[in-house]
Parts: sequence; C-alpha cells; structure tokens
Amino acid sequence: MGFRLGRNSPKDRFFKKIERQGLALTFDDVRLRTGYSEVMPADVNLESKFSRNIPLKVPIVSAAMDTVTEYRLAIGLAKRGGIGIIHRGLSPDVQAYHVGRVKHHLNGKTGLIEKPICVYEDETIDAILIRKKEKDYQFGSFPVLNRKGELVGILTGNDFAFCEDPAMKAMDVMTCKEKLITAEQDTSFEQAYKTMQGLKKKHLPLVDNNEKLVGLYSFKDIKDLKSGVSEQYNIDANGHLIVGAAIGVGEEELVRLEKLVEEKVDVIVVDTAHADTKSVQEALKKIIPMLEEIKRNYVPLDVVVGNISEADSAERLIRAGADGVRVGQGPGAICTTRVVAGTGTPQVTAVYNCSKVGDKYDIPINADGGLISSGDITIAIAARAKSVTLGSMLAGTDEAPGEIVFKNGRSWKEYRGMGSLEAMKESKAARDRYRQSEKGEDLVPEGVTAIVPHKGTLDSVLKQYVGGLRSGMGYVGAANIEELRTKARFYRISVAGQRESHPHDVQITKEAPNYPGSGER
Repeated sequence: MGFRLGRNSPKDRFFKKIERQGLALTFDDVRLRTGYSEVMPADVNLESKFSRNIPLKVPIVSAAMDTVTEYRLAIGLAKRGGIGIIHRGLSPDVQAYHVGRVKHHLNGKTGLIEKPICVYEDETIDAILIRKKEKDYQFGSFPVLNRKGELVGILTGNDFAFCEDPAMKAMDVMTCKEKLITAEQDTSFEQAYKTMQGLKKKHLPLVDNNEKLVGLYSFKDIKDLKSGVSEQYNIDANGHLIVGAAIGVGEEELVRLEKLVEEKVDVIVVDTAHADTKSVQEALKKIIPMLEEIKRNYVPLDVVVGNISEADSAERLIRAGADGVRVGQGPGAICTTRVVAGTGTPQVTAVYNCSKVGDKYDIPINADGGLISSGDITIAIAARAKSVTLGSMLAGTDEAPGEIVFKNGRSWKEYRGMGSLEAMKESKAARDRYRQSEKGEDLVPEGVTAIVPHKGTLDSVLKQYVGGLRSGMGYVGAANIEELRTKARFYRISVAGQRESHPHDVQITKEAPNYPGSGER
C-alpha cells in the first residue's frame, strides 16, 4: 500500500513534531531505529525508479557535473544498476556523443555488434593506435577492410603487441582472412557461441555473399549474456544501457534536446539551481509536447526537473508534467548557496516534505546532494526518496573526468561545483544554471573548487555504497526499497550522539574503504 497525505504514521508524527518546533533536519541530525528483522542484507531487493518510466536496479544516480559524469562513469554506473546523467557543460554535439557512447556500449540482447568499428588495410598501426586513444575505445580488436569494403582480416591485441614498427600497415600485421573463422549474416546467438567455444575464437565476423562485413560477435559479450553477469545492468527494452542527460531552459537548449534524442537518451533532466520558476514552467510547456511526440515514435522518454526543496514547488512541477523531481538546494559538499543566498531547506526535511507530494501523484523524488556516506543513502530513502544523486561520493573515481594529482603524499582528483567561479567562467551552462549573466566581473559564485581523494575504481566504490545500504535495510527489517520508505523510523540525535556515531577517543591508523579517514563530515 502506497503512502498518502494525511497518513498518521510514526514518521509523520516525527516530522510534524520537528516542524512545530520550527526546525528542519539533515543527515547528521538523525539516525534510523533498528527493529525485529528477518531480512539478510544479501537478500534485499534494491530495485527502484528514477522517474515515472526509468527503472533502477540500485537507487543511485550520478550528478550532472563536469567533474563527475561523462560517458565512462555513466557506463560504469549503469552496469552496476544505476544511471548516469551526462552534464551540460559540453557543446550539444559533444554531449550527444557521450550519450551515444553509453547507448552503444552494449550490443543489445543478442550480443551482436551490428556496426563494428573497422580499419582499412592500408592504414598504419600508428594511425590506428592514435585514433583508438583519441576515441577512447575500450576494446582492442578491429576488423580490417580493403577500400572496397570487403573483410580481409582482423587486428587483435596480440597483433598490436607483437608489431615492432608502428609505421607498418594493418595488412602487414593483421591476422589474414584465410586464418579467420567467419559465419553467415543470419548466424544466431547460440550458433555463434557454439562456434566460438568449440574453436576457441574470441571474435566471429559475419559476412554476406559479397564478402562484406555485416556484423561481429565478441565472445566476451556472449559469455556475459550466457552467464547472467548482465542481469545487474540497467538496460532498456533493446538491451542497451540506460543514460540521462541534463539540459537548460533557454531556446538554444531545444537544439541540444534534439541531438540527445537522436542518440536515444532515456531521460532528460532539466537542470537548474531553482526549478520553481516561470522560466522552467515555460520551458516545460515546450519540452513536454516534444517528448510526447518522441514517445510515440520510439520509446518512453521521461523528463525530470530540479532542483527544489519545498513541497509546494514539487506540486507545481508535477502538475506541469514532470516525470520525476530532484530535491536539494545547497546541501552539496562544494555548494555555497545557503551561505551566499541564505536559502535552502536542510536535506532530510526537504526530501520528506517533497516525497509526500511525489507519492500523492506516484512521481519519484530524487534526493540530490548532501550525502557523504552509505548510511546517508539509507537515511535519504527512509525519508521517502526513491533514489539518491551522488556527486562528491563518485568524484575521485577512476571513471570520473579529470586528472589524478599528487599532494601531501596521496593522490587526489579535482571536484568543483557547477556554481563555482571557475565553472561559471568556463561554461555558459553553469552560468545559466544559476541565472547569471556572461559578464565575468559580475559573477556571484554559489560553489567552490576543491579536491577529493582518489578513490580507485567506480566498481569498488559502489560495492561499498550498495553494501552499506543493504546493511541498513537489514537493521530496519526492510526487504525492498518500498519497505524501507514505509517501515523506517527516525531518532533525532544530539551533538553528543553525532560524535558517538563516529569513531572516537582513538587515532585511526588504517582507513576503511567506506569511511573518511578524518572521522569528520
């Protein structure tokens, strides 16, 4: 049974009492009560929704920030069950390219690469390697064609490794067609698997009667499909990874939207610092009819709108047609809005109040910002969010944009707010997000530039975050996300309780992978 306004649950009574005191709460102010549980953390179901039609295998979304989400992180997050939102500090063409890289990363439910990336036999190895680096191809084998478009061989990782002179041409290094195993263009998934398994081949090119390449099977892709590894992926109906992209509200953003749609983006995020405005309402009047036409033509395409922090704002955006709403104004680690502008509701109260409205209309609410630990994810969903957006918690991973730098004996990566002075100077999108002019001397930043520890791979980080959420659900006795949203009850804790929640009266000598070394928020 879903939550409805007016339901007098313990959680309602808790927040009503806090409101009567004129208070609003954030993550450090609360902890969840434990209770009788028959739920093992490993057995919980983490499926949820980002928006009306966009599913999540795990309730984690990446922030649309230029130091967080481009295609590499979006691919990694979708393969762990979440969704990445490509930031809009890119030109429309480049942002669309990033969306396309995510959508084309997998080869659908059949494992068939319908349009493999090829090279020509008269290209040099050096030229091919340069292009591979420039395009950031995550694979190392290429079918080789002659200038007639006929398949003449394949370049594999071994061919590159044993090439002594990069000035040599592909035809001099490749595995020739005579040594290849090829198949007809209608070869099925199962037939390809048996052929490749039996002959121990990693690639199976498909050719037509004219020796033209019409497809390629990769044994790794087929093995993943056969083994069920891909079951954790967040994919669309055609077996491609799900991805979102941020847009603004100006007229020029309609061009951006069209390019994103061409790349089959799954969800659009109207990304502003304050979404409860006339300009956003007017933008939605143009965007939503466009999306409705697109939905009729191919697949569901949702629009999520943010950011807000009040229930009335959620009501207006949902009535205007939003399929999802992002909540969070000023809670982020690099955001200074609350100090500069003096506005913003502490995040746990903001999420709870907005989620009451979201549940009334069956529209998912996303908690965006202010989270620094896996326990905060549990708390945000207990406050009735359907998902969380992570910025600083994903910045610093290998897959996040930016170079690794070394300082004070350890490695770091840059992390900056889209409202930082540096981001605003470089990006019109950042200025537009905070409704500011292009005059550099008049910019009023609402964020800072910082560094965060280099965290390693996205996969290793997400295992800790998801594991912490699973553990929290086990303590509460919640078998799934909806039970966490309805069962969880809060305590408001004191400053002493906050201190007690962290390691104390000790000197930490070894950092845990899921806890900041300083012990401070």
